[in-house]
Amino acid sequence: MCVNRVFRVATALIGLGLALIGCREHVAVAQVDPNGPVDVVIPEHGVYTGAFMDFGDEEDDVSLEVIEDFEQMIGKHQAIIASSSYWGEQNFPVDNLNVIWRHGSLPLVFWSPWDKPYEEDHGPDKFSLTEILAGKWDAYIDKWADAARDFGHPIIVVFGVEMNGTWFPWSGAYYGGAQWDSEHNNWKGPETFRNAFRYIVDRVRARGASNIKWMFHTNNYPYPYEPWNCAAAYYPGSDYVDWLGLSVYGQQYKDEPNPDVPSLVDWPYQEICRLDPHKPVMIAEWATGEFPLASADRKAMRKPEWIKQALELFRTRYPRVKAALYWHERWQNADGSYSNLRVNSSVESLRAYQKGIADPDWLGDLILRALPKR
Repeated sequence: MCVNRVFRVATALIGLGLALIGCREHVAVAQVDPNGPVDVVIPEHGVYTGAFMDFGDEEDDVSLEVIEDFEQMIGKHQAIIASSSYWGEQNFPVDNLNVIWRHGSLPLVFWSPWDKPYEEDHGPDKFSLTEILAGKWDAYIDKWADAARDFGHPIIVVFGVEMNGTWFPWSGAYYGGAQWDSEHNNWKGPETFRNAFRYIVDRVRARGASNIKWMFHTNNYPYPYEPWNCAAAYYPGSDYVDWLGLSVYGQQYKDEPNPDVPSLVDWPYQEICRLDPHKPVMIAEWATGEFPLASADRKAMRKPEWIKQALELFRTRYPRVKAALYWHERWQNADGSYSNLRVNSSVESLRAYQKGIADPDWLGDLILRALPKR
């Protein structure tokens, strides 16, 4: 079947109608209609695989051709496909999400309160958390929520990704950081983000967008690495969160080391799991770059080995990880060098990815459950 013509989903079991054929037991199944009311099931066994596929500088240039080329290259359909919706665009990316859903994949949207030109490492812009909490952007939030509701299909939304790093203007570092808020028994910077997260979710839910699952998504290690910047200080509470997300990057620049996967995931995984004992965990961004090694660094971990280790350990060492999305991107740095995180940065890296993702525990097709019609 052509993946762009047929919605590829696993079937949902119905409780009645067991039939025996020969000596094998067959369970009667009902095909779930993806155009009807459905929910995406968290797999009991296995991990959903997905990716961000270098959809342009604003991460929203989604096209079916790019998706199909990526899947053909790696040899597996993608259960989850990520893209972004920056507040500076002032729109809901319905066309992008339709491409993804009709392809048989679950859209994950990074909804970032960020103004043009989308430059990192600076303080708040006009979409500051304080302005959001003051109600200045209520009309936009409501319009976005209405469009999400009318889209009607399941979506995962991340508000304010990696808030525990200073590269984005919604970082707690820019809202008081380690100043103590005695009224809320929390540090002021994280408390401001936590209030904004709750404000957004409450307002979107009030518009009837029940098809959204919300993800709380931190960087694996905080920057700065200080107690006030811990994940728990930012966590808005389990009533506001459906998924717990982590970013896990190896080497992104030529002068950095490339640590092994356990050193990047073990402690952050334990930290985020402590926030709630039941929520599924997603490695929402993971990747490493391909850089030539100096002769003194021959013992450093190379990208093919790193990819192999990640694809094995994500599904075996961390039992609450139920999805992992590779960040397939390349960019040019100020010194003219390239940071190439793409899976095909070399033949060896691509082969490592293809071999690892071929394991049947990596699930490329969504498991859908039909919901009662309203």
